[in-house]
Parts: sequence; C-alpha cells; structure tokens
Amino acid sequence: MDINAAVTQPDSIKTLLINPAEEFTTAAQLIKEGRFEELLNKIVTGSIDFAGKILLALIIFFVGRWLIKKMSLAINRLMTRRGMDIALRSFLKSVFDIFFYTFLFIIIVNVVGKQTVSLAALIGSVGLAVGLAVKDNLANFAGGVMLLLNKPFKGGDYIEAQNLSGTVKSVGILYTTLTTADNKTVYIPNGPLSTGNITNYSAQETRRIEITAAVDYGSDIEMVKKILLDIAHNHPKILPDPEPFARLTKINESSLDFVLRVWVKSEDFWPVTFDLNEEIYRQLTLNGLNIPFPQLTVHLAKENQADKQP
Repeated sequence: MDINAAVTQPDSIKTLLINPAEEFTTAAQLIKEGRFEELLNKIVTGSIDFAGKILLALIIFFVGRWLIKKMSLAINRLMTRRGMDIALRSFLKSVFDIFFYTFLFIIIVNVVGKQTVSLAALIGSVGLAVGLAVKDNLANFAGGVMLLLNKPFKGGDYIEAQNLSGTVKSVGILYTTLTTADNKTVYIPNGPLSTGNITNYSAQETRRIEITAAVDYGSDIEMVKKILLDIAHNHPKILPDPEPFARLTKINESSLDFVLRVWVKSEDFWPVTFDLNEEIYRQLTLNGLNIPFPQLTVHLAKENQADKQP
C-alpha cells in the first residue's frame, strides 16, 4: 500500500473501529517493511476525518437536543390548549422524548459511519436481551397505557391504591406520582396499579358524611334527633338534597348510638366533617346530654379476719 493509496482512504480510523483485526494487520505490515511515513500519513488522515465526524456528531447532538426541547414544549402547549388531562400529557411527553432522542441517536451514529441496517439489527438484538431483563418495567409501561385508556383517575384526583393514598400529579412511563396529604411524593409502579383496586375519592361531585353520636341511656330520642338535624340544616355547605338523616341506629351496652348522614360537595368533605364533630359535641353538652365513655367498676372482696388467724 503506497502513500497515495493511504491518502485516498480517509475512513481508515473508522474501519479500525469497525474491523480492528484487518487494520492492525495492515499497520503491522507497514512497520515490518519500515514504511513509517506511510503509516503516519494513514493515521493522521484517518484521525482528522474521524475527529471531524465526532465534531459534527457533537454539533448535531446539541442542535438536536435544543430542537427536541422546543418541540416538546410546543407539543405540551398544544395538548394543554386542547384540554388534555395532566396525567395523559406527562405520559405522552415521555413517549415523544424517547422517540425523538432515539431518532437523534440513529442520525448521530450514521454520521460517524455505522450503517442504519446494521444499527437496526444491533438495536433489535440488544432490545430483546434488555426486554427479557426488564420485563417488569415493560409491564409497568403496559400498565401506564392501560391506565390512560381506562382512565380510572385523572391528574388532581385524590385516590387510594396499593395501601397508599394521595393526589395524582402525573402518570409516567413506568410510575404514577402521588402527593400525600402531608406533602410526601410517592411513586407507584403502573403495572400493579393498573391491575389492583383503586378508590377514587374525587370521581363524584358529591360525597356522604356519616357521623355517630352516642348519648346516655334515658336520653330523649326525639331531642337528640332534632339537635342533629338542626346542626345539619344550619351548616351552609351541607346540601339540601338528599335531605340530612338522623336516627337511632344501635343500642350499645352503655350508650345509645345515633347516626347523622349528610351530603356535601367532594371538596367540602373534610371541612364539614370537622365542623359537624365540633358542633355536635357543643350542642349535646349545652342541652344537658351526656356523652358516655367506658367505665370499669372494681369490687374488692373483704378479707375474712378468721382466715388471718394461724
């Protein structure tokens, strides 16, 4: 191989990376024959060409990443204008990002010199191996798709699932993110979440509150019922339809148990619950009705003085 032949082969370094055995054999032959100048020209020419491709690949990467961010923001704004749920937006954004970055990676590899067909075969074989290794994550991905299709909840809903509860912030490719009432962030895998029980406390516009009030034996039943219903009717956030309900529900060993049932808007559930508990205790006390509590009477047997004598 002469100098002109070496100069006309700018892909030598690239070939060295792809087929190192062949290039090392050629280099060893040049060294054996003492043709160091030709070897040096071969290395310099190939290095310049390879360095140029690496620089071009870096430029494509940074420009491509900038374009991906712009497209991602544009897609997110479009989905927001169309009123798409925040959970669906977060999932689709993740899918689009993976697609765009995979496409960018293929472009960069082609610039360096690897053929697309060979790359596709490589990705396919590696993908099979990785798929077997991360089958649980694939199940989580499929679970995320099922959650978005079935829509058991949406972003902002308060749910209970997998022994956890919180407000839904987003549905990712692998995990659903919740924020608990005490401001903790919880990540639930989509696979178990999609196949398990889900309680959505925000799905309905109204909810029923049920509070039990206990009074002593001998209390006036009609008076207790009137007190409970007056409390319900005087609260501004309790809905008139269905009407509040108050009745004696259980005769316990030491108390008469009354239940008060009212309907409120879902967002008013906890504030009204706290208000009713406080007001029920206040009104029962003002009307002279005692709230019983468990008591234990202990009788001590008197010792027989005769038993003490020896």
